[in-house]
Amino acid sequence: MASAERHPGSMATMVDPSAAAAAAAAAASAAAQAGPVPVPVPGALVDSDARRHELADFLRSRRERITPEQVGLPRGARRRTPGLRREEVAALSAVGVTWYTWLEQARPIQVSPQVLDALARTLLMDRSERHHLFALAGSADPAPNSRCPRISDELLGLIEQLEPVPACILNSRYDILAYNRTYGRLFCDLDALPAEDRNCVLLTFFNADWRAALGEPDETKRSMAAKLRASMAEHLAEPAWKALLARLKRSEEFCEVWERHEVVESVSKTKRVINPDVGELRLNHTNLWLGPGAGPRMITYYPVDERAREGLERLHALASVAVAAA
Repeated sequence: MASAERHPGSMATMVDPSAAAAAAAAAASAAAQAGPVPVPVPGALVDSDARRHELADFLRSRRERITPEQVGLPRGARRRTPGLRREEVAALSAVGVTWYTWLEQARPIQVSPQVLDALARTLLMDRSERHHLFALAGSADPAPNSRCPRISDELLGLIEQLEPVPACILNSRYDILAYNRTYGRLFCDLDALPAEDRNCVLLTFFNADWRAALGEPDETKRSMAAKLRASMAEHLAEPAWKALLARLKRSEEFCEVWERHEVVESVSKTKRVINPDVGELRLNHTNLWLGPGAGPRMITYYPVDERAREGLERLHALASVAVAAA
């Protein structure tokens, strides 16, 4: 609050210059938090009332179908909103909450292709949905061939059909988005963990069972930090990534390897896994990329030898019994 004083005999109010500067800075900060002021962008004007309302309904429906776990956010105990909250979509898309709320309220505002692209990615739209989004907004898609990560029923069926070969779906942040029964028991009991803790980097540094299953723990810790740093280069300002990094920095081991600034790519290789139920397994770790760049991928661990094959079959049987008994 700016301080002021009134001079005798005068109606004028004198404002302390330093207080005025502080107030201006606070106002600027509040404006920044409220989100960008829409600027006219050629080809991006939502000029039809019917189109604006259709766009608002479409965004709302897409938001309500996405679970927090799908985008790496914790669900929380008191969530009443189906799907994501508006403020979560805004944060993940790096736009203001007020501005995004206006968009869902069909306000006559202008939206740039860059913001539409961010919303399409946050809401995990497939190619058809993305095309529809840009059409409703009357905007040209800057990346018309982009695919957003989404796990289809067919893909879920595929990793199930791969049993007893362990398989999972990871995003670029190393969140485990889906997995089959064998993978769910390979390193630890994933079913016993909350969804927000199912992240390969977090598990490598914080989960005792997962760490005990690593055949080369020091090498794995170093490589996981390096792979995360390489993936994070394109997501430095995104809240979900910053939240993950904040959790990881509670580990002194992670901080030590993170400060080396090493970067490596994800490559296929042979790994040793020490499973408490079936013993040591030698497995070939493979990546099947599901989109462009270092995005979502399917990971499989197929056996190197007969011993590993038999071990995976026993592990699958144990996992199936555990699921049936649950």
